[in-house]
Amino acid sequence: MNTKSKPKILKISLFVIVLGVILAAVLGGPIMSNVEQAKYEVKQTEGAFELRDYAPMIVAEVSVSGDREEAINEGFRLIADYIFGNNTTSQKVDMTAPVIQQSSEKIAMTAPVMQQPAGNLWTVRFVMPSAYSLEKLPKPNNAKVMIKEIPGKNFAVIRFSGTTTREKLSLKTEELMKQVELKKLKTDASPVYAFFNPPWTLPFLRRNEVMIELIQK
Repeated sequence: MNTKSKPKILKISLFVIVLGVILAAVLGGPIMSNVEQAKYEVKQTEGAFELRDYAPMIVAEVSVSGDREEAINEGFRLIADYIFGNNTTSQKVDMTAPVIQQSSEKIAMTAPVMQQPAGNLWTVRFVMPSAYSLEKLPKPNNAKVMIKEIPGKNFAVIRFSGTTTREKLSLKTEELMKQVELKKLKTDASPVYAFFNPPWTLPFLRRNEVMIELIQK
């Protein structure tokens, strides 16, 4: 082989590898996120803001202390361990979206909302596939994983793409709370963060949401 052609071949090979990685990131995120999602009905839409009625759902949840990112990573690991077979029947349970995270601390409706400091307790939830009843789901082997049924609820939601840094979540939560206050809606719950995509999804393709439970009239 001509030694002059080697650098050219190497450049082409590197280009093909980089292109493959980019395509995997672009296509992999949406494809991997094409799973069953929590059921809801949209009652009102204004841009990225929505009012939703959520159907009752069954969730697997854990409580984890620490800062937000550490808590969701640990929570994801514990629940993924359960749905991948660490349960009484060694049965795999299909993945769903979104992964849900919520601080245990409640906030008043008009209070400015900031990222909770390290040391707080966080709840991390996976919604279970709708084909399962509470009785049919396998029981977790890990006592930290709890299976529970959540009644139907109403939520105000703001949807966004991109990264989910502390600053970005705080900004979107404040935007959501301004809409809640403007519409004179009532809530006393802490914000809920919902993440729909795998971590390797390119930021502009990600679907993230901040949600707040509304007090039903």
